Amino acid sequence: MKTVVTAGEIVVEIMATRIGQTFLEPGPLVGPFPSGAPAIFIDQVGRLGQPCGMISSVGADDFGTLNLERLTASGVDVSAVAVHPGAATGSAFVRYAADGSRAFVFNIKDSACGLMAMTGAAEALVDRADHIHVMGSSLFSDGAITVTKAAVQRIKARGGTVSFDPNIRPELLVGAMREALEWVAARCDVFLPSGAELFLFTAAHDENGAVAELLAAGRSAVVLKKGGDGAVLYDARGRTAVPAFRVEEVDPTGAGDCFGAGFVCAWLRGEGPEEALRLASACGALAVTRKGPMEGTRFRSEIDDFIASQTGVAA
Repeated sequence: MKTVVTAGEIVVEIMATRIGQTFLEPGPLVGPFPSGAPAIFIDQVGRLGQPCGMISSVGADDFGTLNLERLTASGVDVSAVAVHPGAATGSAFVRYAADGSRAFVFNIKDSACGLMAMTGAAEALVDRADHIHVMGSSLFSDGAITVTKAAVQRIKARGGTVSFDPNIRPELLVGAMREALEWVAARCDVFLPSGAELFLFTAAHDENGAVAELLAAGRSAVVLKKGGDGAVLYDARGRTAVPAFRVEEVDPTGAGDCFGAGFVCAWLRGEGPEEALRLASACGALAVTRKGPMEGTRFRSEIDDFIASQTGVAA
């Protein structure tokens, strides 16, 4: 089986418990939960039984230990996650609005995450890897960009593949981050945008035009996540669409990360387009049914049982 790696932020997430709660006054919170977009992604990859590992940095504190123990329990190789005494593990405080939107207070760049580097352990992990998944949110510093670029180049040079989830707001597409995002977008094999992210790296203004431009530029697959409207895969075989699974949403954090993990694992295993999208959609749906960004990741047997219960089709 092919080995998947990712690089980027590992944080704890601490969440407001009331809808409409602000951080302008004291209020009830719940957490800490292990989190970070690439960490959620790789946790779900590990639980799907795919060999995998992560490059990152945490502090020598309880928050770092919480994350490392969680990833290890899910089967993730954390040998390339450096532990820095004296640096604090990253954090994210999140609150929820009545319309379902979220607002965050992050400490990432100035935390242990900001010390991420291509260490000997990171090089060893990359040299064992067949595929790297890049999250746009992980290109938050010069060090993170340097690590990501080096890993992409080494894996691609050996014939490996790259998947890319922009996971970023358009207003942040400036300076070094913009250049880094465009650099990764130009080298990825699988592009996994959500909604309007489809148009971030094209001149087109409609879905068909944007997809045609991306495929013509060398992408093997474009997977458009549409939330409650399902997902669509475009590749050399054409267009494949699947509806979303209907579940009761408890917490939307991590849904796109888990979707990406499901699709990448299925794609690397050579599964067909419908099967790959079905697995990805099931991972994304289950992710929102529990409070906490990583709490909804599931093992393959649980996901297969969910798919069978929803569709009557054994995974």
